[in-house]
Amino acid sequence: MHGGKRPGAGRPYGSRNKATEKQKAEIDKIAASGLTPLEYMLSVMRDEQADTATRLDAAVKAAPYVHPKLATIESKHSGLNGGGPQAVYIVSDRPMTESEWEAAYVRPG
Repeated sequence: MHGGKRPGAGRPYGSRNKATEKQKAEIDKIAASGLTPLEYMLSVMRDEQADTATRLDAAVKAAPYVHPKLATIESKHSGLNGGGPQAVYIVSDRPMTESEWEAAYVRPG
């Protein structure tokens, strides 16, 4: 037996269910219309005739679709030569656990 199921039972791996098929159809319909919401926001952002507030708003709303969010990690440790504690902030495009951060950035001392 294959994990308690009959071999070949169920939907094939990678096939879409009805909900994802409907979502894909909607996305294709939007793309076929000539302008996606992201493309529209980017065109507003690039429009030099638009006021700065409108362009900035479009840029802020489009950014999550174009750029990954950055993760901030705070680590407190003693300063050099036994000085007081210091807070160090590292900005990364990949979240890390504290142990991963220590392995990457903390020098034995």
